[in-house]
Amino acid sequence: MSKNRSNTFWLSYSDLMTSLFFIMLVLFIVCVVKMKGINTQLDKEVNAKEEQLRKIEELNNSIKEIDDKYFAYDEQFKRHTLKDIEVSFNTYSSNIHDIEREQLEKLLKAGQAIVRFMNSAKSKIPEAQYMLIIEGQSSKDYYTRNYELSYERALALIKFWSSNGIEFDSLGNCEVLISGSGQSSKFRVQPDVRGNKDNQRFVIHIIPKPGIIE
Repeated sequence: MSKNRSNTFWLSYSDLMTSLFFIMLVLFIVCVVKMKGINTQLDKEVNAKEEQLRKIEELNNSIKEIDDKYFAYDEQFKRHTLKDIEVSFNTYSSNIHDIEREQLEKLLKAGQAIVRFMNSAKSKIPEAQYMLIIEGQSSKDYYTRNYELSYERALALIKFWSSNGIEFDSLGNCEVLISGSGQSSKFRVQPDVRGNKDNQRFVIHIIPKPGIIE
């Protein structure tokens, strides 16, 4: 009787171990399949992030393709600015015609160069967006209307371009920001002292906007 009971115990124990083994085997297979799925999803997310970074880098590099006859890239401020165009308003004035005709013609061509760049960028990077900042400035003379005056100078350029058929809103990939920094901008002609009329001007910045890149 004792021997039969012992055999029954070991048979039951063997069945239990076998069942536990198959349970563990099934759980192991489920975990492997689950981990494989997670790794696949992670790989997809990593590849997507890498593609986004690649597009952002491509977007940042794209602004270097703008016509360097009119624009120069400033490494310190990471932006493009006007090149070899002497822009200076008369004191307390925002009249665009204070600027010499030769320089106005260069400004017109610079505006056309921006349009060409935006159209080219659109064909190469359809999702690319850019911010065109027209920043008016004033000399450090502590005139009470320096902020208003600097804004009016920037607005004068936009109106000048518009009167000559240059419209940025219709491009679809260019947001225009008109601003006036008065005498407080860090991006100024040195020495930034009272009476330096080289700061009675506007500065043009072209900055990429990564936004949502899929």
